[in-house]
Amino acid sequence: MDNIEKLDKVTVKFAGDSGDGVQIMGEQFGNVTAVVGNDFATLPDYPAEIRAPQGTTYGVSSYQIQFAAYDIYTPGDNPDVLVAFNPAALKVNLPTLKPGGIIIANEDEFTEQNLRKAGFESNPLEDGSLNSYRIYRVPITRLTLEALKEEPIGHREKLRCKNFFALGMISWLFSRPLDPIISFLNKRFASKPEILGANIKALKAGYNICDTMEIFPVHYQVPPARLEPGKYRNINGALATAYGLVVASHKSGLPIVYCGYPITPASEVLHILSALKHYGVISIQTEDEIAAITMAIGASYAGALGITGTSGPGLALKIESLNLAVMAEIPLVVFDYQRAGISTGMPTKTEQGDLLFALFGRPSDSHVIILAPCSPSDCFWTAIEAVKLTTKYMTPVLVLSDQFLIHSSEPWKLPELENIPNIEIEFRKNPEGFYPYIRDEKTLARPWVKVGTPGLEHRIGGLEKSHIYGNVSYDPENHDLMTKLRAQKVQRAVQDIPDVQIMGPPDGEILVVGWGSTYGHIKAAVELANSEGMKVSMIHLRHLNPLPKNLGEVLRKFKKVVVPELNLGQLSYVIRARYLVDAIGYNRVTGKPFNVSELLSFIKEEYKGLKTH
Repeated sequence: MDNIEKLDKVTVKFAGDSGDGVQIMGEQFGNVTAVVGNDFATLPDYPAEIRAPQGTTYGVSSYQIQFAAYDIYTPGDNPDVLVAFNPAALKVNLPTLKPGGIIIANEDEFTEQNLRKAGFESNPLEDGSLNSYRIYRVPITRLTLEALKEEPIGHREKLRCKNFFALGMISWLFSRPLDPIISFLNKRFASKPEILGANIKALKAGYNICDTMEIFPVHYQVPPARLEPGKYRNINGALATAYGLVVASHKSGLPIVYCGYPITPASEVLHILSALKHYGVISIQTEDEIAAITMAIGASYAGALGITGTSGPGLALKIESLNLAVMAEIPLVVFDYQRAGISTGMPTKTEQGDLLFALFGRPSDSHVIILAPCSPSDCFWTAIEAVKLTTKYMTPVLVLSDQFLIHSSEPWKLPELENIPNIEIEFRKNPEGFYPYIRDEKTLARPWVKVGTPGLEHRIGGLEKSHIYGNVSYDPENHDLMTKLRAQKVQRAVQDIPDVQIMGPPDGEILVVGWGSTYGHIKAAVELANSEGMKVSMIHLRHLNPLPKNLGEVLRKFKKVVVPELNLGQLSYVIRARYLVDAIGYNRVTGKPFNVSELLSFIKEEYKGLKTH
């Protein structure tokens, strides 16, 4: 009889060389976790080097997933289980493993050469240094080759199946079904039946060997979470962004023209959209960042949805053209998928370093609407809102996403598309009384005219325009007026922004303020703080320019305002300057999301400070 232990929450980390198939292994484990109904969150972590020397710590790739029988918000601070495909994977990830955690090591890779590459002086599987952990030494490579010895594929192809052998083992350990993984393999390798057969055989062999060899003394079950009824799928931020843009296209009746130049991590969204041609998406891979944004501007000028995406280094190159869209006052959505800087920085790691750049990093007084999604699934809704605001206010919208959001995933309840409101678009067609810079009284937006509309010919471009008439103007008073009108137009968008909502007590001790991808970590820390008897509230900002109209009022209700950010204090700077509130920053730029435990410790220290004064 099986020895089954029930758990309410587990964090598992897969780690190996970048050629070991760790990411696909983690993704499939996440898909199965979605099928069985657990809530979960993931953290893929890629090496920055395109192809670091095999077996070195520089080339370690990992995938962490926390899954539970209740709502969770983060991929977990420290894994309970580490699956290490080689010594380098163990070396890099051992410091994060929980005390007493499980290590499943592919002992075949712990050779003298690989140990030396990873910086070990002796074999940690044999020298007693891991005695505080539960270690399972499994010859994953040899067992995979043995299981596939009759398969008609080459030795290298057989070795590449070891990730699915290991996935079979972990599926057994946590009582996951194999059918969803087999379904994935059938689609992925439909045109390669021999590779398909080998991977399925390796998967099943890894699963079954846990019984026949009794590798683990126990296996675990995590009951399904009590999720809201509906149809769910596993989604990451890249997919959610792409799907949001497609829905916005259909709700507005306008085609998408997404223009991008390959750059990590923005490239993934371009790849996804390029496969959605049948939904009216036009995707263009351009020769550089400047071409990408100018093509998108041209698309909007012609009456389509001009959209571009990049990360910080690419945004720097787009700035002059972004200001062209500000001056021309036409719709444009720019996604900045932030990554760790500065310069090339750590291109596969996450950060929130571009907020002040987004607000102020352009010549002259140039204002744009700025949004920031808070979770992978929120990328869907933020993309739709960006299209709505850019077309309503005829001004660029800059969306600050980031590497963590793009690649991490969670269960997403599919929305009822008919319940998503249409985005009303009105092109000016009547030439009577038309001038290019007459403005809507409510929004201050100028008319949107499709190029070539009879009788509506007008000047447009980067030179300053005269108020109403659109002629090139060097008049000082006109320049002052037009600059203020463009700034006021962005601030008018506050009428479409909901008031900020307080989570927790409406006033009192500490208010934690966050933005972007820190949402889940802050929420988890605040809930823990309150469970320990502290009076802590939080707000999270999606709208960073303009800020919600009640934000100042909310901030002043609390004795302390603390702002955790993955930068050196950029939102803290804005809050201090705008509201004269003594915001206290908690700032890290490690290239990784916050740990909940470190945020909780920070909140405790600030709370203790309140009680001692």
